[in-house]
Amino acid sequence: MAATRRSTSRPVALRLTLAVSLAAMLAVSGCASSKRSIGTHASATQGYVTPGSDAARQAVGYWGQAYERDPANRDNILNYAAALRRNGQVEQAEAVLRKAVISHQSDRDVAAAYGKVLAMGGKLPEALQVINGAQTPTNPDWRLMSAAAAINDQMGNTAEARDLYNQALKIAPGEPSLLNNLAMSYLLSGDVKEAEKVLRGAAASPKADSRIRQNLALAIGLQGRFEEAETVARAEIDPRQANENIAYLKSMLAQRNSWAEISAADKKGKKKSGG
Repeated sequence: MAATRRSTSRPVALRLTLAVSLAAMLAVSGCASSKRSIGTHASATQGYVTPGSDAARQAVGYWGQAYERDPANRDNILNYAAALRRNGQVEQAEAVLRKAVISHQSDRDVAAAYGKVLAMGGKLPEALQVINGAQTPTNPDWRLMSAAAAINDQMGNTAEARDLYNQALKIAPGEPSLLNNLAMSYLLSGDVKEAEKVLRGAAASPKADSRIRQNLALAIGLQGRFEEAETVARAEIDPRQANENIAYLKSMLAQRNSWAEISAADKKGKKKSGG
């Protein structure tokens, strides 16, 4: 637990890292309908795709061709934009969706996707305005609530964010993507133990995807339990995906402490406890 005690106030680097995670989280919370759709609600074995990887570039190529054939088709728009976001091409995704919101003015999914990509680009007030504008108060969409909450978290509006998450959970109780976002809110506020608790609940869902398990590994690793964190990060069917999870975990933990320091602290703690 040394890593947790070492810092009672959140390091700036850690907060920035978690804010990036929230932005990335927004990128995977869409809900396109195609069998090859990309997002939190896709197959749990699909997992996180590393920007620049073969899988990410293949998705961009596939949906880019579909979009060129029929740029007015909403599934092509949503999936192409999602593929671009997942490959780190945020500005291009924003351009695709900016054009789409003009031709699909009444489509909440398109508006929501546009708001999410604006958030990824750091345009938080504009993103929140778009997300709120897409919401229908009489029939609220929990996905939009979750997106608005994540943006509020990045803006430092913690109380409002938590309220939105709790409202969304009343509509979709136990939804793993919602629990994941709520857990990231706890991480941003420095409550790592509560984040781990919420993430364990999310990871237990059959709908949980790889990103949720990676965030659980991050929460565990931030408490200095390195070996347990690596075990969680490797708990995937696909070994290649497990290796990507470890790479993700290393990059995230590097913002808080070095990989070697955390590993050494974990082993030292086990020796002291007689483990």
